[in-house]
Amino acid sequence: MRVLATAASVACIAGLATTAATASPPSPPSHSKSYPGSVPPWAGSRAKTGIPLSNTTIEGEIYFNLRDLAGAKATADAVSTPGNPSYGKFLSPQQWIDTYSPTQATVDATVNYLKSQGLTIMGVPQSRLYVVFRGTAAQMNAAFNTVEQNYSFQGQTLIGPATAPSVPAELGDAIQSVSVDQGKLLTHPANATPDSGETPAATKPLTPPVSVPCSNYWGEKTVTLPEAYGTTTFPTHLCGYTPAQLQTAYGISSAGTVNPTAGAGQTVAIIDAYASPTIVQDTNSWAAATGMPQLTANQYQEIVPDSRMFLDKDLCQQPSGWQGEQSLDVQAVHGLAPAANILYVGGNNCGSGLDLAMSTILDSHLANIVSNSYGNVGEALPANTLMGEQNIHLQAAAEGIGLYFSSGDSGDEKAALGYASPDFAASSPYVTAVGGTSLAAGKDGTYEFETGWGTARQRVVPNASGQLVYAGSLPGPFRFGAGGGTSAVFAQPAYQAGTVPTSLANGHRVSPDVSALADPYTGYLIGYSPITNDNVLKTGSFGLSDIGGTSLASPLTAAQMAVAQGATGKVIGFANPAIYAAAASGGAQRDIVPPAQPVSVAFSSTVSGNTYLVGMNHDSSLFTAPGYDDVTGVGSMNETFAQQVAAQH
Repeated sequence: MRVLATAASVACIAGLATTAATASPPSPPSHSKSYPGSVPPWAGSRAKTGIPLSNTTIEGEIYFNLRDLAGAKATADAVSTPGNPSYGKFLSPQQWIDTYSPTQATVDATVNYLKSQGLTIMGVPQSRLYVVFRGTAAQMNAAFNTVEQNYSFQGQTLIGPATAPSVPAELGDAIQSVSVDQGKLLTHPANATPDSGETPAATKPLTPPVSVPCSNYWGEKTVTLPEAYGTTTFPTHLCGYTPAQLQTAYGISSAGTVNPTAGAGQTVAIIDAYASPTIVQDTNSWAAATGMPQLTANQYQEIVPDSRMFLDKDLCQQPSGWQGEQSLDVQAVHGLAPAANILYVGGNNCGSGLDLAMSTILDSHLANIVSNSYGNVGEALPANTLMGEQNIHLQAAAEGIGLYFSSGDSGDEKAALGYASPDFAASSPYVTAVGGTSLAAGKDGTYEFETGWGTARQRVVPNASGQLVYAGSLPGPFRFGAGGGTSAVFAQPAYQAGTVPTSLANGHRVSPDVSALADPYTGYLIGYSPITNDNVLKTGSFGLSDIGGTSLASPLTAAQMAVAQGATGKVIGFANPAIYAAAASGGAQRDIVPPAQPVSVAFSSTVSGNTYLVGMNHDSSLFTAPGYDDVTGVGSMNETFAQQVAAQH
C-alpha cells in the first residue's frame, strides 16, 4: 500500500486552528444578505428540543456561486452527450477552475471574514467551490446572525439554525449557500446484511423454528416451510457470491473462471468516511479465500487523514461503521476488475469531509471513475446546499469523470420522512444513480434471472397447537430495498426525456439510472478484521461475511465501467447520456420486470433466532416494470451493455 499525502490540506487545517484559538473577540457584523434556502427542512418548531451548549462545536460549509452556471451546465452536457460535437472533449481541472470557479479574491474575502469571527478553516479545495469551517454554537450565531437549536430528526439530536443565516452584504452575492447544520452528518453507507435490523435473542443457544442453511448458488439447498404461493419447498438464501461467480454472471469471464486482466490500465477511485487500518491485509486474505489475485505493489493507494483528525464520529456511526463499507467497495472493484488500480480517498467525517475527498480527486483528475456508496436520508438537506453540491458534480462531468452513487437501501424513504423522496446525491442530474437487484446465478455463475431488490419478510412461528404457520399475511412488512423515485428539487435532464415515463417524472429527475446486485439475501462475500476500538482503531480477527445493499451495486457498476474502458480504450466520463442513448438503441442491459411467479427464499437469523420467508421484488411504493422503472433504472448493468455505453464515443 502507498499512502499519498495531501500536504496543502493538512497545513491549512493545522495552521489555521492556531489562528482561530488566538483570535481576538469578533466584532458583531452588519448583516444584510440572508439565505432562507439554507435552513434544513427538518428544522421546524415541532422538532425543537432545546438550545445547544454555547461551546458545542459545529461544522459549517459555505458554497460559492459559479461564475457562469448556465455555461457550466452547457459544457457538462456537451462533453457528455453522444452526437454533440464536443462529446468527449473534456476540460482539464485548471480549465474548469479558470472558466467557472469563483475567483480567488471572492474566496479570500469569505475566508478572512470567517477567521475574523474566530472560526477555524478546515479546508478549501483548489476548485474554490466551497470552504469548510468549524466553530462553536456561539460563534456560528454571531457570525451568521442566527440561533442554533437542537432538533430531533431520525432518532438523533441535530443542531441547526432556527432562522435563515446571513452574511455581510459585500460577501452575499458570491455565496450560494451557508450550511451551518448537522444534517450532512447523517450521511450513511448504503449497505445491508441478512441480519440487519435483527434484535439479539434474549437467550442462547438459538433454536430457530426451521434450520435454514445458506446456499453457495441459487437453489443449491431447499427447506420446507408452511405453504405459500402454491408450494412448501423454498430455496435458501445465498452465503454470498464469489468474484468468479459474479464475473461470469456479468459477462466478464467464462463460466466459473476469473479474468485476471479485467480492468487493466484503469483506476477506480472510492470515497468513504474514515479509513480501515487493515484494508490491504484484509483484501489479500479475502483474495486468497476466494481464488482472486492478490493486490500487486502500488495497485492500492489511499489518501486519508490522520486518525487523530477523525471528527464527528458519534453522528457518523464511527470508523467501525464505515470499515465494512470500505472493505466491500475495494473488494467489489477488485473482484470484477482485478487488474484495475484502486485509489481510496477517505473523509475525516461523513459530512463536508466527503466533499473535500471528492475535490481531492477532481482537482487533480486522479481517476475518471469514482464510486460513492453513501447517501443522505432522501433530499432532506437545505435546497441551496443541494445546488452547491451539484456544482461539484458539474465539475466532474465537465472533466470527464463519472460519479457513481448508491441509490439507497430504504426504498422511497417514506417511513423515515413521512413523504416519498429519492436519496441525494443519487438524485443529482449529473451523477449515475445505481439501484439494486436480487440475482439468481448457478454454481458456475451462470445467469438465471434477476428481480428488483425490495425485501418483504414474514416470520415462521408455531401456533397454539405447535404447527408452524406464518405470523401474518404474505409477503409481510417491507424490510429494505433499492432507493429511487422522483426528485422534488431537480428538473428532468434531457437524457431522461422519452425514456422515463411521464407519470413518474412529471418534469423532474428520476433515479436510479442503472442497477446491479444489492440484495443481501443473494449477496457478495467479503472479508475484513473488524475494528473493536474506535478510539485506537484496534481490530479483531479476520472473517468472511455476506453483504449487500446498493453500496455493493455502485462499486460493481464502477468496476464494469472500468473493464469496458480497458476493453474499448474509451473514457466514458459522466455516463448517463450514453447509458440512455444505448438503452434507447436496443442495448444489452437486462430489463428487470416483475417475475411471472412470486420469488422467495428461506432465512434463519443467527442473531435473533427468527426464521423468515423472504419475498423479493417488494420495494415500498417503488415498482419494477418493462422499460425504465424507479427500482432498477433502464435495467441491470452487464459488461456487454457497459461496452455499448463506451462505444457511444
